[in-house]
Amino acid sequence: MAKNKTTETVINVSDFIDAYADNAQKKADSFRLIELMTEWSGFEPRMWGPTIVGFGSYHYKYASGHEGDAPLIGFSPRKAAFSLYVYSPAQEHQHLLNNLGKFKMNKACIYIKKLSDIDVATLQELCRATIAYLHTHHQCACRA
Repeated sequence: MAKNKTTETVINVSDFIDAYADNAQKKADSFRLIELMTEWSGFEPRMWGPTIVGFGSYHYKYASGHEGDAPLIGFSPRKAAFSLYVYSPAQEHQHLLNNLGKFKMNKACIYIKKLSDIDVATLQELCRATIAYLHTHHQCACRA
């Protein structure tokens, strides 16, 4: 079985943001997301893999037998857009996307250009819904 690439590391989060964020706006938005996600999750930021800032963790196991750990919520300040890892697949949370603002999405990731493009209160609801979903469906650090 392949080893997971996205595992928790000891890289300093602030050092990563300072080195990786390619402009002042992305850097400011990154530090604001760290403040918000720390408050919403109750967990300090940790680096996951080389580019993801994650908060808390949960253990997943698929029917195929593949399993691992991942952050409860997180983000990456990628060059083209922020990748927000805050999505819950529960149907009752779909309405939150309607109020989020300007974003693009793939299967499990939300992309935003800048924090001012979205409604932060809706992002908070989405983060909390995601944590609640993971708490219910996985072994989760949020149970502590």
